[in-house]
Amino acid sequence: MATIIPRWEWRTFGTRFGAAEAHFAALTPGAVQESDELYLLSGEGDNVKVRDDLMDIKVFREENADGLERWEPVMKAGFPLPAADVVRVLEALRLAVPPLAREGYTLDQFVDELARPAGVRPVAVHKRRVRYTVGGCTAEVSDVLADGKPIRTIAIESEDGAAVAAAVRAVGLGDYLNTSYPKGLTAVLADAPERYAVIDVGTNSVKFHVGERNAAGGWRAVVDRAEITRLGEGLEASGEIAPAALGRTADAIAGMAGEAKRERALAIAAVGTAGLRIARNGDEVVAAIRARTGVAVEVIPGEEESRLAFLAAAAGLGLGDVPLVVFDTGGGSTQFTFGHGGQVDERFSLEVGAVRYTERFGLAGVVTSEVLREAMAAISADLSRIDGRPPPDALVGMGGAITNITAVKHGLATYDPDVVQGTVLDRAEIDRQIELYRSRDVDGRRAIVGLQPKRADVILAGACVVRTVMDKLGQDTLTVSDRGLRHGVLVERFGA
Repeated sequence: MATIIPRWEWRTFGTRFGAAEAHFAALTPGAVQESDELYLLSGEGDNVKVRDDLMDIKVFREENADGLERWEPVMKAGFPLPAADVVRVLEALRLAVPPLAREGYTLDQFVDELARPAGVRPVAVHKRRVRYTVGGCTAEVSDVLADGKPIRTIAIESEDGAAVAAAVRAVGLGDYLNTSYPKGLTAVLADAPERYAVIDVGTNSVKFHVGERNAAGGWRAVVDRAEITRLGEGLEASGEIAPAALGRTADAIAGMAGEAKRERALAIAAVGTAGLRIARNGDEVVAAIRARTGVAVEVIPGEEESRLAFLAAAAGLGLGDVPLVVFDTGGGSTQFTFGHGGQVDERFSLEVGAVRYTERFGLAGVVTSEVLREAMAAISADLSRIDGRPPPDALVGMGGAITNITAVKHGLATYDPDVVQGTVLDRAEIDRQIELYRSRDVDGRRAIVGLQPKRADVILAGACVVRTVMDKLGQDTLTVSDRGLRHGVLVERFGA
């Protein structure tokens, strides 16, 4: 073979690619190529295929910090394959080399006598590849039939890894994970549904969701959980995210990213909210998280957070075309969205969150009635933007405080999102729980069935925010949505 310099490669598989489809549609296409190839899949091997009657092998060499891979071409050999080349092919497929009965093997002899008996699956692949140039890199969009099953794949490659990473982001695929041809074909042949992951990096907790698209275009939750990492611990006083809080959060994100890959997610979208918006060192924290985990956290404006939460709530509860307010209260802020049906009329974010009031008024333990009134007065003042508005037909609440209050109402020893979703909370229940938390220290709160132990110190402040919102909007009840920002991001980024 002529000397070939290995390129940095990136590839993804799927049926739809959102903004990337429009991006490629606006480009001028280059050459169009069609080919019929035979891939040999062993489950763990390198890229082994037959094209143009040549055995073609590319060997994986390395992966860089952006998740790009170098694959080095090491063989293009004609048939019959000499025994020495047969050994190289078997090694590339990660197979033991048996005694070879022939000095040379035709393709049929290799497949029937050596590959199939060892568990290798030959896959007939037809490709129609359309070439493009993006940021100086070679790109291709390919429609593929693998043993008759259709799939689309997008690839970008260059000797310049930084240029490839930039090109991937430029076409709108920065959230997508690099998936090699052998892995992509294996998933297609297994009829594996498309899965996508979302990580919501909040001030108090990091939420993680993996959704699986069904045949009708809807979503099934594969994973949906949260870890309390207290990213905003001490932020109120210092204005910065502390190293220990960063470490806890990065560890949680690293674990979630690893789980997403094990669950065969095609992409991981990560968004950051109030804590990262407020902190003076927010940019440095985002960079540190990326260096530690490989996950790029996009810090979104509060208004965008509101819109996405509204999208998730409106889709999940089916409340009809009525005047609706959705609020999402977290550790560092509360987002409000006013609208009707799926239409957003107004949205904004206020720096009203459970962590800051807990720290300011010492709400982590037993609290006197006087301190509680002071905290409620401060929360009310900070929520003045929603004063004087007409009461909506429906009020929907979401976020960790509300779902924990709901779990306590139902006495859920194990959290059940299907029970929580759609629950109606009234003022009497919120008042009962405020008194329950006010009269107990952290250890006493941790004994309450349904309350997440790590949320015990901030739950009182969260309940006070909820109660104040209900008062200001003239509502005796609210409807709980277990669907939050992460669900809105899933729908927005990866399709309805």
